[in-house]
Amino acid sequence: MNTDLLERWTTDQAAELYGIRHWGRGYFEISPEGEVLVRPDRRPDGPAVSLMDIVSGLRDRGLSLPVLVRFEDILRSRIELLNTSFDRAIREAGYRGAYRGVYPIKVNQQQQVIERIAEFGRDWHYGFEAGSKAELIAALAYMDDPEALIVCNGYKDEEFADLALYGRKLGLQTVLVLDMPEELPLVIERSRRAGVRPVLGVRAKLSTRGGGHWTDSAGDRGMFGLTISQIIEVVDRLREAGLLDCLRMLHFHVGSQIPNIRIIQHACREASRIYAGLVAEGAPMGYLNVGGGLAVDYDGSHTSFACSSNYTIQEYADDIVEWIGRAMDESSVEHPTIVSESGRAIVAHHSVLLFNVLGVTRFEASPPPERMPEGSPEALVNLHEVLRGLNVKNVQESYHDAVFYRDEIRALFEHGLTDLRTRALADRIFWSVMVRINGLLGECTYVPEELRGIPTALADVYHANFSVFQSLPDVWAIDQLFPIMPVHRLNERPTRLGTISDITCDCDGKITRFVDLHDVRNALPLHEPDGREYVLGVFLAGAYQETLGDLHNLFGDTNVANIRVGEGGRIEYVREFDGDTVADVLSYVEYNPSEMVERMRATAERAVRNGWISAQERREIMDAYEAGLRGYTYFER
Repeated sequence: MNTDLLERWTTDQAAELYGIRHWGRGYFEISPEGEVLVRPDRRPDGPAVSLMDIVSGLRDRGLSLPVLVRFEDILRSRIELLNTSFDRAIREAGYRGAYRGVYPIKVNQQQQVIERIAEFGRDWHYGFEAGSKAELIAALAYMDDPEALIVCNGYKDEEFADLALYGRKLGLQTVLVLDMPEELPLVIERSRRAGVRPVLGVRAKLSTRGGGHWTDSAGDRGMFGLTISQIIEVVDRLREAGLLDCLRMLHFHVGSQIPNIRIIQHACREASRIYAGLVAEGAPMGYLNVGGGLAVDYDGSHTSFACSSNYTIQEYADDIVEWIGRAMDESSVEHPTIVSESGRAIVAHHSVLLFNVLGVTRFEASPPPERMPEGSPEALVNLHEVLRGLNVKNVQESYHDAVFYRDEIRALFEHGLTDLRTRALADRIFWSVMVRINGLLGECTYVPEELRGIPTALADVYHANFSVFQSLPDVWAIDQLFPIMPVHRLNERPTRLGTISDITCDCDGKITRFVDLHDVRNALPLHEPDGREYVLGVFLAGAYQETLGDLHNLFGDTNVANIRVGEGGRIEYVREFDGDTVADVLSYVEYNPSEMVERMRATAERAVRNGWISAQERREIMDAYEAGLRGYTYFER
């Protein structure tokens, strides 16, 4: 008997199983009732709300699952944490410069997010980074703080340059960063035409390279940035044009989600030397922009694993301030204002994707008969004997025999030497052997390597009401790990192992890798279906996922809700956004829903004329078709 099943299950065990205390960073915890709580200010005595209460409130307001919940208070908290960390580092290190953060709009471009960041960042003069013309237009509209920076990166045409220069005329601190040498003549010509002396920066292509998925975004073969020789050419051309005094910022970027703090240390040291060299060349400078890369600890392991981070935000700020300050002192250069472009660390925690499970597929065969049918192939009889003789002492031998006899029966079937029922019976016996072996592994003193994958191979498939491609594209594209767990029933022991399949008709529409403190799990502990709705949450999903999502199988944007948590845990539903309807997504791929209705009506009328349906049935069909166009693209109960 497995005595573990007799032990009382606690929410502390659930917290440890899913790692919520490690990756949740105080924002998420489990209530005594077994539900996930959100605590936006991270204070143990601060207000908290249950995700299940939010789901119930959204349903009452007409929003069904799946839904993306954005916690505006967490955005405020992350901005405050970043800025206070740098303030503390500057104060404790005796650094003689300031800090100005900018949010890279590309990380999450949704209007509600940009508007809230501008609002919450005003106390810190927190600005924006724009990497395209469209992002710059958004930044100009929502930035009304004359002390905050708008850093302009990316390819620039005349309109892009003009907009940045006009921003300076409006009293905004736009900085045009040169990402390519060819941009300099354009910027010089447009600034003269506009009658504006620009504030310029150069992006240095460092030899230091990042880590994780984005290693190739820096280094000698990086896509953006100027080499040292190209930076010197820029200095010479600016001096010739009488604009060297406009060169104020050095910028670098060694990659997104940098898991190892040593990479950041090396990059700061290298960039500081370049900065000091530019000052020696006669450029006034003033800003050292360390770019993005501040990582999120998605798995909670606090390591240099690609989906983790071996440092905190405070350690990040401390190291940047220390390395830059030390380098400037050694070069007798005035301490610059430090700029960082942290986006992932600002927005990741504030979004949670909630979805319901529609059904479960199990890899458990029904018990085979006690006796094999007369005339059964010898391989089938032998496979049955393997099942009957299986015990804890012969699990490895039985595994090898079961695989051998199963393959022999499959070969007989492929050559037409046995029938379909025999093949089906062999499969039932084989999976019964695997289930039996899986149950015996816990009693083995040693589990051979080849048997350790059996629990995963037998894992259930939980069919979930969402699209990986729309809501979690990084899972499919780059094997990104996100914390995933049930948001209720956590005071009950999860007795099943499962993987997650979405509702797209695609074999890649699945999640089979899950966070773990020590490794990557291939199956997630989940609860036995009990007839009630089962709700799972994907956490730390606020960075990149919304704008990278696609329309695979024409599943559109999910419903969205912006939430604030008031005193006493009062839930404030700030804004709700309906997800895409079927008509919406069809229009995105060039269909005309009105024309489709007319075509369907003509088809239905032809069916009436041919006597296939009645006029009343035509009305029912058309009502269903038009209701379908108006409906949510996801499963609706």
